[in-house]
Amino acid sequence: METIVRPLDVIGVYIDEKLAFFARVEEISPDVKPGWRKMRFLILNPAIEEREMTWILQPSQINGEPYSMEGIPVRIERLPDPVPAATESPPEEEPPARKEKTEKTARVIEFPGRREKH
Repeated sequence: METIVRPLDVIGVYIDEKLAFFARVEEISPDVKPGWRKMRFLILNPAIEEREMTWILQPSQINGEPYSMEGIPVRIERLPDPVPAATESPPEEEPPARKEKTEKTARVIEFPGRREKH
Protein backbone atom coordinates (compact mmCIF):
# COMPACT_ATOMS: atom_id res chain seq x y z
CA MET A 1 0.00 0.00 0.00
CA GLU A 2 1.32 3.44 -0.95
CA THR A 3 1.20 6.26 1.52
CA ILE A 4 -0.59 9.56 1.07
CA VAL A 5 2.17 11.23 3.06
CA ARG A 6 5.25 11.81 0.92
CA PRO A 7 8.77 13.10 1.51
CA LEU A 8 8.85 16.88 2.10
CA ASP A 9 5.27 16.88 3.43
CA VAL A 10 4.73 18.57 6.78
CA ILE A 11 2.90 16.48 9.36
CA GLY A 12 1.44 17.05 12.79
CA VAL A 13 2.10 14.30 15.32
CA TYR A 14 -0.55 13.88 17.99
CA ILE A 15 0.38 12.04 21.17
CA ASP A 16 -2.39 11.25 23.64
CA GLU A 17 -4.83 13.28 21.48
CA LYS A 18 -2.72 16.47 21.78
CA LEU A 19 -0.56 18.02 19.08
CA ALA A 20 2.98 17.20 20.21
CA PHE A 21 5.03 18.58 17.32
CA PHE A 22 5.23 19.35 13.63
CA ALA A 23 7.75 17.57 11.42
CA ARG A 24 8.91 17.45 7.82
CA VAL A 25 9.02 13.97 6.30
CA GLU A 26 12.51 13.36 4.92
CA GLU A 27 12.19 9.80 3.62
CA ILE A 28 9.80 6.86 3.53
CA SER A 29 11.46 3.57 2.68
CA PRO A 30 10.59 -0.13 2.96
CA ASP A 31 11.47 -1.88 6.19
CA VAL A 32 12.86 -5.42 6.40
CA LYS A 33 9.50 -6.48 7.80
CA PRO A 34 7.15 -6.96 4.80
CA GLY A 35 4.40 -4.35 4.55
CA TRP A 36 6.06 -1.91 6.96
CA ARG A 37 7.82 1.38 6.18
CA LYS A 38 10.56 3.43 7.80
CA MET A 39 9.55 7.07 8.03
CA ARG A 40 12.43 9.44 8.73
CA PHE A 41 11.36 12.93 9.74
CA LEU A 42 12.82 16.19 11.00
CA ILE A 43 11.10 17.72 14.01
CA LEU A 44 10.37 21.40 13.44
CA ASN A 45 10.23 22.39 17.12
CA PRO A 46 13.55 23.74 18.42
CA ALA A 47 12.51 22.96 22.01
CA ILE A 48 12.68 19.21 21.30
CA GLU A 49 16.25 18.05 21.63
CA GLU A 50 16.17 15.08 19.26
CA ARG A 51 15.64 16.73 15.88
CA GLU A 52 15.56 13.75 13.50
CA MET A 53 13.77 10.48 14.15
CA THR A 54 12.89 7.30 12.27
CA TRP A 55 9.74 5.39 13.09
CA ILE A 56 8.80 1.99 11.66
CA LEU A 57 5.11 2.09 10.79
CA GLN A 58 2.48 0.50 8.61
CA PRO A 59 1.38 2.63 5.63
CA SER A 60 -2.09 3.08 7.17
CA GLN A 61 -0.47 4.56 10.30
CA ILE A 62 1.59 6.97 8.20
CA ASN A 63 -1.66 7.96 6.45
CA GLY A 64 -3.36 8.94 9.71
CA GLU A 65 -4.80 5.76 11.22
CA PRO A 66 -4.46 5.98 15.02
CA TYR A 67 -2.11 3.52 16.72
CA SER A 68 -0.34 3.29 20.05
CA MET A 69 3.25 3.24 21.27
CA GLU A 70 3.61 1.57 24.66
CA GLY A 71 -0.13 2.06 25.22
CA ILE A 72 -0.08 5.79 24.38
CA PRO A 73 -2.33 6.82 21.47
CA VAL A 74 -0.46 8.34 18.51
CA ARG A 75 -1.78 9.77 15.25
CA ILE A 76 -0.04 11.39 12.27
CA GLU A 77 -1.84 14.05 10.27
CA ARG A 78 -0.59 15.40 6.96
CA LEU A 79 -0.94 19.17 6.80
CA PRO A 80 -2.53 20.58 3.66
CA ASP A 81 -0.28 22.02 1.00
CA PRO A 82 0.18 25.77 1.32
CA VAL A 83 -2.15 27.84 -0.80
CA PRO A 84 -0.19 29.83 -3.37
CA ALA A 85 -0.29 33.57 -2.83
CA ALA A 86 -2.61 35.46 -5.10
CA THR A 87 -0.76 36.25 -8.25
CA GLU A 88 -0.33 39.92 -8.81
CA SER A 89 -1.15 41.42 -12.15
CA PRO A 90 1.90 41.72 -14.36
CA PRO A 91 3.63 45.07 -14.04
CA GLU A 92 2.45 47.60 -16.54
CA GLU A 93 4.86 48.54 -19.25
CA GLU A 94 6.69 51.79 -18.79
CA PRO A 95 5.58 54.69 -20.93
CA PRO A 96 7.47 54.82 -24.24
CA ALA A 97 9.31 58.03 -23.27
CA ARG A 98 11.01 56.23 -20.38
CA LYS A 99 11.85 53.18 -22.47
CA GLU A 100 13.71 55.28 -25.01
CA LYS A 101 15.95 56.82 -22.38
CA THR A 102 18.88 54.43 -22.08
CA GLU A 103 21.49 56.65 -20.43
CA LYS A 104 20.83 57.52 -16.80
CA THR A 105 22.52 60.35 -14.98
CA ALA A 106 22.71 60.69 -11.22
CA ARG A 107 21.62 63.88 -9.57
CA VAL A 108 21.45 65.18 -6.03
CA ILE A 109 18.03 65.92 -4.65
CA GLU A 110 17.90 68.55 -1.93
CA PHE A 111 15.33 68.31 0.83
CA PRO A 112 14.29 71.73 2.16
CA GLY A 113 14.62 72.13 5.90
CA ARG A 114 17.35 69.49 6.30
CA ARG A 115 20.53 70.62 8.01
CA GLU A 116 23.99 69.54 7.10
CA LYS A 117 25.74 67.28 9.58
CA HIS A 118 28.81 68.79 11.22
